[in-house]
Amino acid sequence: MTTTTAALDRQALSDWHEKNRARTRRLFDAVRPEAYRERPIPLRNPIVFYEGHLPAFAVNTLLKRGLGDPGIREDFERLFERGIDPEDEAAMAPGVSAWPKREEIQVYAQEADRRIFDALARRDIAREDSPMLANSLAAFTILEHEAMHQETLLYMWSRLPYEQKVTPPDAAAPVVGAAPPRRERVAVPAGRARLGADPGGIPFGWDNEFPSLAVEVPAFDIDAHNVTNAEFMDFVLAGGYQMPELWSEEGRAYLESQRAVHPPFWERSGEHWLWRAQWAALPLPPAWPVWVTHAEAEAYAAWQGRTLPSEAQYHRAAFGTPSGRDRVYPWGEEAPDETRGNFDFAFDDPVPAGSKPAGASAWGVHDLMGNGWEWTSTIFAPFPGFAPMPTYPQYSADFFDGKHWVMKGASPSTARELLRPSFRNWFRGNYPYVFASFRTVSR
Repeated sequence: MTTTTAALDRQALSDWHEKNRARTRRLFDAVRPEAYRERPIPLRNPIVFYEGHLPAFAVNTLLKRGLGDPGIREDFERLFERGIDPEDEAAMAPGVSAWPKREEIQVYAQEADRRIFDALARRDIAREDSPMLANSLAAFTILEHEAMHQETLLYMWSRLPYEQKVTPPDAAAPVVGAAPPRRERVAVPAGRARLGADPGGIPFGWDNEFPSLAVEVPAFDIDAHNVTNAEFMDFVLAGGYQMPELWSEEGRAYLESQRAVHPPFWERSGEHWLWRAQWAALPLPPAWPVWVTHAEAEAYAAWQGRTLPSEAQYHRAAFGTPSGRDRVYPWGEEAPDETRGNFDFAFDDPVPAGSKPAGASAWGVHDLMGNGWEWTSTIFAPFPGFAPMPTYPQYSADFFDGKHWVMKGASPSTARELLRPSFRNWFRGNYPYVFASFRTVSR
């Protein structure tokens, strides 16, 4: 994966693991016991699976495959091994009656934590003669894996009935009441975008991030802000969901299967529109970015006579500069903090579009990291020279099927450790649960 030996900061890795485990416990504490075996999203396993999956993945990856240790419970390490989008019921883990008791899972997790902390503190986890351990690959894999799954859990929690959840005592109050930003489009001149990363160029990346790819991008203009609920309401009221000419074949299939007439995070109560916020329904905040499927984003863009940005256009708008030197973040080189965007679990829902001006790119494009992943028009595919990663060889390769779209940026529930230019997220275009926003570009 990498060719240089990165300095091993054991304390930083241990602190990260401790933060991850504390956040995971907080998330599961927000689910009432009667919902523990529910499956809020059809193409995900029941909630119970994920409390076992996170420690089992760490044991399988770092301890067993990386260090050659014996496991803790072989039955758990098989049962909870993999948790990415099963295609159908046959691929699912066992039914409710077969799941272990929660107390058993928690005992297993405690022992897994003990062994993982021990490995991070004193074991030989950065050996260059091992593909699994070179540059602490297995350690980084389990740490980012848990952070990504925390966002998955929040997708699931957002579909639970409110009576099956408990609002965490430290949950931030939603920021509502602002007026939507003025619609503005920003011209981005022609230039080069560098996608991905070079092996050894970053401490860790998933296999689909390597190697880097330079793309020449013609001039285009792009929305300065994500499309807001207020703007998308115009599309809804204009009958956009009843205009088949705006929708792709995938989009029309989505409309038929879901009987969709509005975005998945909107609800109708009599004459009023509501937002399905994480902990309580709210009157629809007009200034929040609308969260939609790729199919809906694509249809709205067509209605505007525009299209969705490609992955390369996103990179050019986010990281490019007039000087030709790419930035580390849209705002520059400074580390991510709460002034730059809505990410790292500070909020469980969006904030008003454009309310983090310190995070704007060199061109004046806002919220490119945070407040919602950004749908692109790029099908998820490998960069030339792709190689599966030793720690998780099926991570990306199983999804190079022409059915998934690249998403860039971050959502409110994306950990700050994932905020890097090369990071690529992906989902199917009709997946209605992801915290995904969008903006449009000129054709």
